Amino acid sequence: MALAFPNQSRSYDENGRRVRFTGHDGMFEVMFFVRADALSNPAAGEASYLAAFDAARETIYDKARKIYLKGRKAVYVLSAADFA
Repeated sequence: MALAFPNQSRSYDENGRRVRFTGHDGMFEVMFFVRADALSNPAAGEASYLAAFDAARETIYDKARKIYLKGRKAVYVLSAADFA
């Protein structure tokens, strides 16, 4: 099965300074994080990071799919380098 993102929810992890979202490969849930510095100004707050995630959602999902295909892990962390 291909990685899909049927659940549009996301949340901000203040301690990790990243946005969390999940994908699904069949019945398996896969956890992803996008580091805040990959989304917008690192000095911005939670609302700005979530809005930036929403604006780039399809690009983030596309990158998540590509990284997932390289090797399956329990957790993936996307950084600014992944979008360069």
